[in-house]
Amino acid sequence: MAADLKPIRSETDYDEALTEIENLWGAKAGTPEGDRLDILATLIDAYEAKTYPMDPPDPVEAIRFRMEQQGLTRKDLEPMIGPRNRVADVLNRKRSLSIDMIRQLHSRLGISAEVLIRPSRDKVA
Repeated sequence: MAADLKPIRSETDYDEALTEIENLWGAKAGTPEGDRLDILATLIDAYEAKTYPMDPPDPVEAIRFRMEQQGLTRKDLEPMIGPRNRVADVLNRKRSLSIDMIRQLHSRLGISAEVLIRPSRDKVA
């Protein structure tokens, strides 16, 4: 594994971090490799936000993206959102996130609270 983690300050640092993330992809949460993956993802996110600013994503899109990144299922969201029907309602934009859901998703999945508190875009017909 690479040396100690450091802030990403250049495109070279960014490229190296992306390469390391590719090598760590699929690491189990709670393992040293999984923790390193989470930290690198956070560092990359911070660098990208500073270097390539854009509007924050829709909360549901952010949740779906993180699910895809981490290979999570709807069942994996139940401890953070609630029973299966509540997870479905949130992901189908029929229910807004509560403060407790936002806290859980932020804490467990590392999704920015700023993203999660935004109103969800209306379901496209």
